[in-house]
Amino acid sequence: MDRDRVGDHDGDAIGDVTMLRYDYYSMGHFWCHSWAFMIKGILIVNNHGKPRIVKFYEHVPDTEQQAVIRDIFTQVSKRPDSLCNFLEGSVWYWGDGVKLIYRHYATLYFVFAVDQQESDLGILDLIQVFVETLDKCFENVCELDLIFHSDKVHYVLDEIVMGGMVLETNINEILIAVNEMNRLDSASMKRSLPGVKI
Repeated sequence: MDRDRVGDHDGDAIGDVTMLRYDYYSMGHFWCHSWAFMIKGILIVNNHGKPRIVKFYEHVPDTEQQAVIRDIFTQVSKRPDSLCNFLEGSVWYWGDGVKLIYRHYATLYFVFAVDQQESDLGILDLIQVFVETLDKCFENVCELDLIFHSDKVHYVLDEIVMGGMVLETNINEILIAVNEMNRLDSASMKRSLPGVKI
């Protein structure tokens, strides 16, 4: 009887382990979607709808990305400057619980897609921190800086937001990290190209 029980238990254990892994994965997957991704995506789009920087923190399939970007740009660009910078429940892909918070600077829209738990004014301040940091990195940032130095822009953004969560809001701390990265990058270039002045 014990042998049968052990045999049954071993057979069930394999099923149980598989089921536990599946449950853990699905619960972990659900947990990530419901808690960790406060910021769903960040977009910088020009006045003509051309995306300059796009970062999704919650998976959007490649087939849907252009439609999501186009939808967000259409909603943000058709609003007059006299209206507030918040749109609630406005991204079809993520459902009703997502807000668009944006700022329009010269020829660029800086748009954050966030869930309902994020503070509207906090995200507006975060956009301001991002833009001011870019201004200090590029000495008066413009659209061409975003095009030709997208790697540096992504690095600055990664210092501020990682995995949909806000990491840093202090411009000086962000600049220290960016300057350190620039120093490491130029040291790496000097080692790889010993005869070239950098």
